Amino acid sequence: MTEIVVIGAGIVGAACARTLSRLGHRVRILDRGPAMTGTSASCEGNLLVSDKGPGAELDLALAANAGWPAIVAELADELGPAFPAVEFEKKGGLVVATTEAGAQPLIDFAAEQRAAGVDAQVVSDRQARELEPDLTPDFTAAVYYPQDCQVQPVAVGEALLASARRHGAEIRTGVEVLGGIRRRDRLVGLRTSQGDIPADAVVLAAGPWSGEVSDRIGAPVAVRPRRGMVLVTTRMPHRIFHKVYDGDYVGATQSADAALQTSSVVESTAAGTVLIGSSREQVGFDPSIRVDVLREIARKAVTLFPFLSSVPVMRAYGGFRPYLDDHLPLIGADPRLPGLWHASGHEGAGIGLSVITAQLLAADLFGGPAPLDPTPFRPTGRPLVAPDLVVNGGAA
Repeated sequence: MTEIVVIGAGIVGAACARTLSRLGHRVRILDRGPAMTGTSASCEGNLLVSDKGPGAELDLALAANAGWPAIVAELADELGPAFPAVEFEKKGGLVVATTEAGAQPLIDFAAEQRAAGVDAQVVSDRQARELEPDLTPDFTAAVYYPQDCQVQPVAVGEALLASARRHGAEIRTGVEVLGGIRRRDRLVGLRTSQGDIPADAVVLAAGPWSGEVSDRIGAPVAVRPRRGMVLVTTRMPHRIFHKVYDGDYVGATQSADAALQTSSVVESTAAGTVLIGSSREQVGFDPSIRVDVLREIARKAVTLFPFLSSVPVMRAYGGFRPYLDDHLPLIGADPRLPGLWHASGHEGAGIGLSVITAQLLAADLFGGPAPLDPTPFRPTGRPLVAPDLVVNGGAA
C-alpha cells in the first residue's frame, strides 16, 4: 500500500483521491480551507467540448466527456438515493455569431472540430430558434453541440470526496503546506501547519494556488490565477435550455492576454436561476467584484437573450481559474523532484477534466494503462517546468 498525500480538496483533488483510494492505496487530502470552497465552488460546472479546437486538450475533453455518464452512475449506485444529486444534464450547447464578420469563422471552426471527432452541427435560423425560442433574431450563424453537458460542481465534488472516504481516504482541512521534506533529493513528505506528514507520493492539485504551493515545496510551476465573474438571476421558469454563448468565448478561453476579456455565456440551472458570464483577467488573487465588468457581462448577455433585460439579478460571484500559458493541464511526475506529481492548470475546464486527470495520474504513478496518450500533459519538456527551477528547500 502506497501512502499518498493529495494537496487540494477541490474537484481535481477529490477525483485523484477517489481513483487512488479505489486502487487500494492510503490517501490523505490536505487543504488549508474547507473542501470545495475554492475554484470548484466558483464556476458553472461545465463539461464542454464545444470551446476547444483540435489538439491535445480537445482529445482529453472528448475522452472525459464520453466517460461522465458512467461516473455519474457509479456515484449514484455507490452513495445511494440519500446523497444529493449531482445534477448531471446532457443539455447541449449552442454557439452563435452576432456579427457578419463572426459568422464564417464560427462555421469554419465547427468544420475543424468535426474533423477531430466533435459533433458540431451548423443549424439554420429556424433550427436555432427551435432550440432556443427566446434567442435574439439578430444572429448570423449558429452551431449546435449535443455533447456539451453540465453538473452541479460542488455536488459532484462532494460526491467524489464521499466515495474516496468510503474507500479509506482521509480528508484534513485547515492544514497549510509550508514546505517539502526531502531525503536524498526525493520528496518524502510535507511540512505543514499541523506537523510533518510523510508520503511515498505527493500529488499537487491545488488549482490556482498550485504555483504558490509548488514554490514552497521547492519545485515551482508557472500556474497563475485568472479571475472570472458570474451573475446569477432570481429563479424563474426555464426559458434557456442549453449552454448558449457567443463565438468570442472560444477566443477568450485560448487567449494569453492578461487584460480583461469578456464574452457572453448564458445557461439555466436545475434550480431555475440563470448563470451569466464570463470574464477573464490576470490580476493575481485580487477578489474584488467590479461593477464595470458585471455591466459588460450583462450587456453582452442581453444581446443574446433580450428578455434578460427585465430579469432581476440576485447575486454575483467571482473565482480564480488555474491558468498556464500553453493552455494544457499539467498532469504527471515532476522531472526535477522524484516523489512529486502534478494535477493542475486546467483553467476553466477542471470540472469536466477532473476524473480523466485522475485516471492519467494513476497510470503515471503505477504504470497502468492510460485512457489516452499522456505525453502532451506531462511536466517533462514543458517550458512551465524549467529544469533550473528547483529550489533547495525542505528538510533532509
